[in-house]
Amino acid sequence: MELGPRDRLSQAFVKEMQKGRTVTTPYGQVVHLDLRHLGEKLIDTKLPFVRELCIKYQNVDPVKELIPVRPVIHYMMGGVSTDINGATPITGLWAAGEVACVSINGANRLGSNSLPELLVFGARAGRAAAEYASSHTDTSPAAIAQGKDEYTRLTTDFIGKRGGRERIATLREEMQHTMEQSAGIYRTRDTLAKAVDTLRALQRRFGDIVIEDQSRTFNTERITALELSCMLDVAEAMANSALRREESRGAHQRTDFPKRDDTKYLKHSMAYRQSDGSCRVEYAPVTITKLPPGERKYGS
Repeated sequence: MELGPRDRLSQAFVKEMQKGRTVTTPYGQVVHLDLRHLGEKLIDTKLPFVRELCIKYQNVDPVKELIPVRPVIHYMMGGVSTDINGATPITGLWAAGEVACVSINGANRLGSNSLPELLVFGARAGRAAAEYASSHTDTSPAAIAQGKDEYTRLTTDFIGKRGGRERIATLREEMQHTMEQSAGIYRTRDTLAKAVDTLRALQRRFGDIVIEDQSRTFNTERITALELSCMLDVAEAMANSALRREESRGAHQRTDFPKRDDTKYLKHSMAYRQSDGSCRVEYAPVTITKLPPGERKYGS
C-alpha cells in the first residue's frame, strides 16, 4: 500500500485516524512506515536520501526505527491560469512551473509532471516573454498603474508597517489548521463553509499584523509576512472553489457528493478577488482533444 497513488494513501490515512489507529505526536497524528526488514545495505543503496532526511530532520534511523508518516500538501494541481506559452490574462505577465496552471495535470497530479511544467513550459514562457519585451518598448498606462498600485501596497502594508497586534506565526498556524481540518483530504459543505468564513476573518486580521524588524536588508520577517499574504489568498481560492464544486473529482473528495458530475463540473474553477476583498468563482470550459475523461481505476 505504501507504493499506491498518493491521494489514495492519504484517504487511507484519514480512515485509519477516524478508527483511532494512528499515533499522536507533537506534530499531529501519524502512522509508521517500517523499512527495517530491508537492512542497512539495501537502504543505503536504494534509499540513501530517505535515510539522510530521517536522520537529519527527525533523528530517526530507518535501519533501526519506524518512520513517522502523515499526509502533507506539496503540490498544486491548479495555479495561475495561463495559455500554452505561459501568458496570463494580465498583459505582460507570464507564469510557469508549479505556480501556473497550463492544465497538463487535470484534477489529480500525474507523476513527475512538475518537470515538464518547469522545463517545457518554462522555456515557452521565457521565449514568449522575451519576444513581448523586445517588441513592446513603451510600457502601457495600465501596466504602469498596476506597478504603482503594487508599490503602494508593499510600502503601506509591509515596508512602512508600524504597530499591529497580530502575530504572523499565529495567523499561519490557524490557517494551516483550518485548511487541514476543513479543506483537506475529505470535504463537506459544512466544513468548507466554515473554512471560507474563518479564512475571511484571518484576512481581516492580517491587516493588523505586527512586523517588528524594520531593516531593509535580509528581513526574513517581512518575507514571512509576504508569504502568509499569498498563502491566505491561495487558501481562500481553494476553499471557495471547493465549496461550490458539488462533486468528487481527482484530489477533491466531497463525502456529501461522492460522484463525479461531468455535466455540471467538467470545467475549470476560476477564482477572482473582488474590490471588497471577497472571492468570486467562475468557470471556464475544458478543452478535450483526443481522450474523454473515463472512470478512474487502480489495478484489478
